[in-house]
Amino acid sequence: MPEHHQQLMALRHVASQISNDEDIEALFRDLVRGAVQQGGWDLGSVMSIDLAHGYGLVITRFETSMLPQHVEDRWELATSPSLIALQTNEPVYIRDALESTQFPGYRREAQERGYRTVLVLPMASRDTEGRPMVLTVASRKVRDVGDDDLTFMATVVHLGAIAVERAHRQRAQVMAHERLQRTLEAQRTLLGDVLAGGSLDQLTSSLGDLIGRPVLVIDFLANRWHASASPVPSQMDDAAWTRSLSGAQGRELGTTVRDALQRYRQTRLDIPLGRPSAQAIVGAWIEPLMVDDDLVGALLTFGDDALSDLQQLLLESARFALSVQLMRSVVRFRFETRTLTELFFEIVERRWRDEDDVLGRARRLGVALDAPLRMMVVDYPDQRTNADAGRAAGHLSLESHSTVELLARQLSVPMHIVTVGGGLVCLVPQDGAADDTTLARLARRMSEALARSLGREPIVVMSDVCEGLEPLAREWERCWRMIRVARKFGRSGPLDMPGLGPLPMLMGAADSSDVHGFVDGTIGKLVEHDRQSGSPYLETLAEYLRAGCRSQPCADAMGLHVTTLRYRLTRIQELFGIDVETPERRFAVELAIHLHTLTKGATPNASGRTSSGEATKAKATMPGTSNLRAGGRVASASMKTLPRNRE
Repeated sequence: MPEHHQQLMALRHVASQISNDEDIEALFRDLVRGAVQQGGWDLGSVMSIDLAHGYGLVITRFETSMLPQHVEDRWELATSPSLIALQTNEPVYIRDALESTQFPGYRREAQERGYRTVLVLPMASRDTEGRPMVLTVASRKVRDVGDDDLTFMATVVHLGAIAVERAHRQRAQVMAHERLQRTLEAQRTLLGDVLAGGSLDQLTSSLGDLIGRPVLVIDFLANRWHASASPVPSQMDDAAWTRSLSGAQGRELGTTVRDALQRYRQTRLDIPLGRPSAQAIVGAWIEPLMVDDDLVGALLTFGDDALSDLQQLLLESARFALSVQLMRSVVRFRFETRTLTELFFEIVERRWRDEDDVLGRARRLGVALDAPLRMMVVDYPDQRTNADAGRAAGHLSLESHSTVELLARQLSVPMHIVTVGGGLVCLVPQDGAADDTTLARLARRMSEALARSLGREPIVVMSDVCEGLEPLAREWERCWRMIRVARKFGRSGPLDMPGLGPLPMLMGAADSSDVHGFVDGTIGKLVEHDRQSGSPYLETLAEYLRAGCRSQPCADAMGLHVTTLRYRLTRIQELFGIDVETPERRFAVELAIHLHTLTKGATPNASGRTSSGEATKAKATMPGTSNLRAGGRVASASMKTLPRNRE
């Protein structure tokens, strides 16, 4: 009984000794010391087993002798009983290491350090790197180990395993607390950078360092890419990655990410990156950046494994910080656009009183209206036929504005972009930086790029060179007439005056009271009769003239019997007195029909002004603006916003 009491007291001493250790390395030292001292051994060690490389690594040692000795801290598992102890989960007892031939490593060290009996016990715990461990004790004399000794040592090892697991949990809690503190500090840093006006490049670099992964911020408004580091460093360094983003790869990546968020609602993408000959598939997690429920950017985090909870928390803060930063761009864009738009319509509506004042205001906005410039007018297609009809008009203007701005930068064409309700007006200074060929190429690329977001190609019209306020207003009216003609005949893409023929000139003359009097006097009664009764007389007369006043070809084209056609022509002559048998009358009627076709749906009344319905529609399209005036009369109630009502 006294011996059992002594062993219990020894266990109590070991337990109290290792329970006070918070540092896991100190715990190992105290565990070995307690096992050696209380178990009556002379030396001991804790060894970590590296199964992947086939070695046992000594973590800590303790021995009663203070004499310096050469010790081996790395053992091949093939010469060590540690692997057997782990595999069998049973202690390995070597009665005399000097006589044992099974473990030559112990025999050699026993000769060097002067020990005989060795006991190796597996531990039910792991080191800080997750590797299994064993406790080894040795005696300088040959010692018989009985069941009581094995039970005592197994209890010591079990107490040690409990203490180690407790230390691991405590260490994990400390590390989690430190990570949380670092995350909170990172959040404060990011928000501080935003409030201090930090750039997106700076925020992206800081975020990449904090998360520990390459990140990429895509600014859809400015068509810019901000990267922290290359996600494929083996194929391209950071500089090469940044260069690739500014080219075709960046544009393709931006389109892919936008489609993933808007169309497919994806948060994960596998992106091919690197050289075409050796591309690597890199996984990326996508986070949308929203302002006023509009998608203005995206945050990409590269990596195959999912983000931890703390990384997700940091990412949420980063999303907020980046959205605030992009919100500034949105607000600045809207203010600058509104200001420039108001000035532009004040000019084209001829509402200015002091020309020098208008020129000065334009100079403050960076536009030199007293220097030669050209206009590129972009008219969006009817959004009612667009697949993305649900998108807000403001967001569409933002997206189109940024796309055109990016294309102009790529071709080194300076321009000022004016956003109008249904399109864009690009003011291009004619200072020799952009010739006609460059502008034509820019117009083509604008049409192709905008078609991807608008659903089909817009109309792009180029004005002549103008200088001053009045020439600018006249060129706007000329461009608008070309757009109306293009709409009428279903044309899209870049257009010029020769391609449209004389129709824009006729359109310009069609708004005069003399022209309307000519149309009304020639076919006015016929048009009114068709409108009230639904008769096809105007259509029949127009088709008859197109067929060269030949009855049979006209009847075939309209799917009528020739007798029916001749009856209609007779009724037209009887009811309205329209005769097309002489060349002069035929030309007059054909011209009247053509002018009526061009002007129907926007026909001014006798006073030269549009109807109240047209004006109301124009004001509803773009509040706070008056109708466009041309030489004292309204040219078109819908000119201001390049409206959606198609003739």
